[in-house]
Amino acid sequence: MFTSFVDGIFCCFTGKSTNVVIPIESSEPTDGFEFVEVKPGRVLRVRHIIPDRPVVEEPGTGEGGTVSCKRKISVYRNGQLLIENVNEATHPELVRYQNGDGTVDTDVSNCEAPTAGQAAEPTPGSAATGQASDTKPSPQQVQRRRRKPKRSIVIDCERKITCCKGTHPDVALFFIHGVGGSLDIWGSQLDYFSQLGYEVIAPDLAGHGASSAPQIPAAYTFYALAEDVRIIFKQYAKRRNILVGHSYGVSFCTFLAHEYPEQVHKVVMINGGGPTALEPSLCSVFNLPTCVLNFLSPCLTWSFLMAGFAHQGTREKKLLKENNAFNVSSFVLRSMMSGQYWPEGDEVYHAEITVPVLLVHGMYDKFVPVQEDQRMAEILLLGFLKIIDDGSHMVMMECPDVVNTLLHKFFLWQPATAS
Repeated sequence: MFTSFVDGIFCCFTGKSTNVVIPIESSEPTDGFEFVEVKPGRVLRVRHIIPDRPVVEEPGTGEGGTVSCKRKISVYRNGQLLIENVNEATHPELVRYQNGDGTVDTDVSNCEAPTAGQAAEPTPGSAATGQASDTKPSPQQVQRRRRKPKRSIVIDCERKITCCKGTHPDVALFFIHGVGGSLDIWGSQLDYFSQLGYEVIAPDLAGHGASSAPQIPAAYTFYALAEDVRIIFKQYAKRRNILVGHSYGVSFCTFLAHEYPEQVHKVVMINGGGPTALEPSLCSVFNLPTCVLNFLSPCLTWSFLMAGFAHQGTREKKLLKENNAFNVSSFVLRSMMSGQYWPEGDEVYHAEITVPVLLVHGMYDKFVPVQEDQRMAEILLLGFLKIIDDGSHMVMMECPDVVNTLLHKFFLWQPATAS
């Protein structure tokens, strides 16, 4: 009774309405929306736009460049991480020693880190300063550090990276939101890229938007949500797929890129954070008793608004409300935060990814420090970081034109073909 009463007050504060799901029998596409039953009783709303394209005889997949992905990843018992990148052209050995606390002991590199659009292979920089060291470790240091690792992983493959145009019928774009959001936060991106001829797919995660909202915490664990995303991906995927994730949604993009490296062509991570395993904090405010959290939900919602848009004004806060950002029930909010447990998604997991990744960070993001995205760029084999000066956590809503242009350039980017 008390919960229902407080939830009623919560609706008044936020304008939140109960999740409405149409019957699965009537799940025919309506205005680009489809309803997919990922498992009995679990229905997700999906925005699926197939634009009218001109007939293209040549899909254009024969062009592009090939990138050699050779690296050895070693993990030691003290938590130290060693990554060795081998560039096939010059055969230098790029070595980074990373401690368990995230600091870097040694970085041997003579190349600058690339920016989005460059064809060179990224080389890691220092996690503390972002600069590469010009001095090599002494033979004694290398011998001392190269003790027998607890675990070693060798990656030796070649990726063919091509330009993805909206006129290519084998390309699909997936947009995945984070905690408290919905597919509506991608409104600008969905309109922009569908008008360019891209096929776009954007789901509402369980408990969000117009998807069903199960009333059991287990429905909102990382693994449950990741399985939902996997089903959506397998249903709509083309031969070449580009994943775009925001905040928590980045973790699901990472999961798909790791599981389906041949189908995932490129990935965009927007304010996703560092390459660390997910584990809910015991001190988190979301671990308060449910009755307390229900009462605090309106305050928490507006705290998110103020924190995420500290650099912005009334217009951007209005955008959040209009696009259903942070507009979920207290139960779903608590379950989502408590269910963020994914121990496999550590630095090694991210270092194994060979897909080109564009990281977009809003400079005034109060949730994700820029250092985390910088560290992610260092760990990824083909990671490019772009910082948007006027953006914060919801940068794709605050600066839609800048983000759309940046993403489009990344979609069209391909390495230079070796002569």
